[in-house]
Amino acid sequence: MPSAARWLLDTNILLRMSKSDDPHYPMISRALRALVAQGARLCFTSQTLGEFWNASTRPLDKNGFGLSVEETDSIASVIERDFDLLPDSREVHDRWRRLLVAHQVKGVQVHDARLAASMYVHGVTQLLTINVRDFQRFTGLRVIHPAEVVHPTQRP
Repeated sequence: MPSAARWLLDTNILLRMSKSDDPHYPMISRALRALVAQGARLCFTSQTLGEFWNASTRPLDKNGFGLSVEETDSIASVIERDFDLLPDSREVHDRWRRLLVAHQVKGVQVHDARLAASMYVHGVTQLLTINVRDFQRFTGLRVIHPAEVVHPTQRP
């Protein structure tokens, strides 16, 4: 498994790493520690941080975490401090638009295409996500489940 590369963290990773009672937390925590120990640079985008904020502040009865703005801001500040931001640009936008048409992207999948566009533009080839299937259409990207980092010979 490549080590000293940049890895984009999907929103589901950002969310679950911040919630110690989430069933995925132990595995994600181990995967992130392993990547950092290998010299990986972990990245986020404005989109993933925005999606994190959305789910974190959404009420529990609406499938959110029910955190206050202050709690969410505190966690977001840690993400911004510890991980590298892949900035948006016109180039990311243009690549995203081409991906939407080339892959016939519809509905909420536009968000996944936006992350793929950012990865292509910034030369990030590895994505850590719980939702591996959502990104399989995008060639040239290694889409990795945290379990594969923790146990490289196993696939979830």
